[in-house]
Amino acid sequence: MNAIATKVSSVSTLPSAAELDRALRDASPQEVVAAALKAVGREKLALLSSFGTESATLLKVVADVDPAIPVIFLDTGWLFEETFAYRDKLIAMLGLKDVRSVRPTEETLSREDPDRDLWFSDPDACCRIRKVEPLARALKPFSAWLNGRKRFQGNARADIAVVEDDGTRLKFNPFANVSREELEAIFVRAKLPRHPLAASGFRSVGCMPCTSRTAEGEDERAGRWRGRTKTECGIHTMKIS
Repeated sequence: MNAIATKVSSVSTLPSAAELDRALRDASPQEVVAAALKAVGREKLALLSSFGTESATLLKVVADVDPAIPVIFLDTGWLFEETFAYRDKLIAMLGLKDVRSVRPTEETLSREDPDRDLWFSDPDACCRIRKVEPLARALKPFSAWLNGRKRFQGNARADIAVVEDDGTRLKFNPFANVSREELEAIFVRAKLPRHPLAASGFRSVGCMPCTSRTAEGEDERAGRWRGRTKTECGIHTMKIS
């Protein structure tokens, strides 16, 4: 048993986010994923992945620990076709065994976005019905979840802990401490494919209406919700019950 595993096993049966964060603050991404798995077990742990431009790295780390850890993919109804192709390619390459596509309900879409223009008039509401609410539904069976946020992405992500309490369950950020250079090293070392849109200037890929290319020198997330003060879709800033 390595030092990280020893620290995790020394906390209570239901470890708190603070306890785990203290134990894992200097841990590698793989050690964080392994600790999350040990803390709650595979049936209670899920990974949220957008299968975006940087997603392959965390998916690779998770697959190396246990490729059967459930992966939640939010199919918002506005994704690029290239993202679906990338998802399928990574599933096959990494041997992911349990990828679950989750969509907003037709009832909600008919009631709140019948003309499919909510993204323009109220992007926060659009993200709520297409991401936040479907994720809350998908996470109900789980006690903890993994996501790919990194401190170097800035804004609301600049000070994230390795482990947080989202009010309902444990939230693990295995890449909180990872640098851009370390992320690139994982891509190169594992020979991971790039998102098909990355070569044409999309450094961060979300929904089609709210994603644009970034110019040289811009922040990598500058192409998300361009021209608005919005920087997050809400899944990390709204309460997921």
